[in-house]
Amino acid sequence: MTLLEVLSVLLRPLGWIYAQFAQHLCGDTPVLRRSKRKRLRASVAVQRDINYNPIGMPLLLADVYTPNLAGPLPAVLMIHGGGWISGERSQTARQARQLAARGFVVVNATYRLAPAARFPAQLRDMQQALRWMRSNSAAYSIDPARIGAWGYSAGAQLAALLGSLSAGDSLYAADASVMAVVAGGTPADLRKFRGGTMVPAYLGEKWRADSAVFREASAAATVAAGDAPVFLYHGTWDLLVPLDQTVDYQKALAAAKVPNELYLMRGLGHITAFLMDSEALQRGADFLDRYLRDSDR
Repeated sequence: MTLLEVLSVLLRPLGWIYAQFAQHLCGDTPVLRRSKRKRLRASVAVQRDINYNPIGMPLLLADVYTPNLAGPLPAVLMIHGGGWISGERSQTARQARQLAARGFVVVNATYRLAPAARFPAQLRDMQQALRWMRSNSAAYSIDPARIGAWGYSAGAQLAALLGSLSAGDSLYAADASVMAVVAGGTPADLRKFRGGTMVPAYLGEKWRADSAVFREASAAATVAAGDAPVFLYHGTWDLLVPLDQTVDYQKALAAAKVPNELYLMRGLGHITAFLMDSEALQRGADFLDRYLRDSDR
């Protein structure tokens, strides 16, 4: 087990207590309880260190978590955080395994980091991971028509962007689309980060009101009708990625009539919301069930 997995296990009882004070909203309507549907608890096989980039290109590795179920199965691209300048897929190994036990094939992928690689390199890597998932769908029991994205923090920014890009956006790739998004602690509007060093290192320039790259990297700026449904979760005491990032993004989704849900984790900050995310993980998986699985039943 990684250190993050150990910490998450130790904090699980405390996370359950905090979950009693969380608020789950579907639009402006509270969701009073989780679905009582019987949930899958499949055994999971893991294939590690698979290169998802074309031969001759830089090595980009992923771990594939496959439930022991008859396919083809819905799948999820899992995207780690780390402020775009650090992080690796081991950070999201716990979430990947738990989601796979719910019946999803999970591709837990790394991507190039800033400042050596600047945006949109990270987005292009995740789009390539989606292409790889589709081109290798038969080998990994993936249904290519039912793929979603899940990320936290920097990973959530990329996951949200994958769901919000559409024809007409310069970074859109039709063969790298997703059908649903789960995003936690999401920096959805980078135009609001006017200082610091992390976002400039990622985008390759300092903040400007008219910056095209700040807009292109902001899912809240590219929301449009027909985008993939989005489940958002966020700690209300998050000082690293302020709560208004997610709240304003949710409002933009609602205005465009994009299906969305918001799970507010009261009293938790950016790191604690990640470590104590068991309830958010279950509700996010319920959301993916509805948009990646139920439609075919």
